[in-house]
Amino acid sequence: MKKKILELIDKKNKSKIVSLTAYSKNIATILDNFCDVILVGDSLGSVLYNYKSTREVRLDAMIEHSKSVRMGVKKSLMVVDMPHNTYRNPKEALNNAKKIMSETKSDAVKLEGGKKILQIIKMLVKNKIPVMGHLGLLPQTDKTFKFKGKKISERNKILKDAQLLQSAGVFSIVLECVETSLAKLVTKKINIPTIGIGASNNCDGQILVFDDLIGLNSIDFRFVKKYSNIRKEMKKAVSSYARDVRSKKFPLKKHSY
Repeated sequence: MKKKILELIDKKNKSKIVSLTAYSKNIATILDNFCDVILVGDSLGSVLYNYKSTREVRLDAMIEHSKSVRMGVKKSLMVVDMPHNTYRNPKEALNNAKKIMSETKSDAVKLEGGKKILQIIKMLVKNKIPVMGHLGLLPQTDKTFKFKGKKISERNKILKDAQLLQSAGVFSIVLECVETSLAKLVTKKINIPTIGIGASNNCDGQILVFDDLIGLNSIDFRFVKKYSNIRKEMKKAVSSYARDVRSKKFPLKKHSY
């Protein structure tokens, strides 16, 4: 197992794991100074392309963005989401995971699901492809956006799935929109790190979509804390630029050849 992954696992119960998404070199370069994990998330579908769901994201798009991110990542663990319909069976999953790993030089891939994709995960791990799991709300397959863990059956399934994923060899699990006490229980019951998004501070770490964190997206989610209002700053900059161009204050002689 790669050194970076072993270091991540070692953080469990010791220090919180910091994770964010990135889709380009420029953003990745900034995040790399502060993050333990940088995820090239299929959330780029809605964030960059205005898709209605992550199900519309294609493998080629993930690979191209990941190539860009790789250029900005030096110290963080870089993980790439395998998009919808790229791991429907073990053979397909292996071919596509190999393609991602070889073309992007990423450290690992992330797959959504539990028992249903167990044999797929085992196939990847057997072929030395590190896998991050993802339980709770599954954007690639869930039809409604609802938190998980209210029903007893749901709680039991997520806990069991987490244990199965661990036994299959995943090195960590993202818990998305999982009820607080369930997130705490899952984190306690498994020996690998949990990374939460809308799953309370009981997880071993946290992940957010970077564009949400900086206020670039106008949408509001309960689990997002906006640490900046970058839209406001962008508007201010563009307004100043437009004013300078129209008043002939830009470009000046020092900006010209």
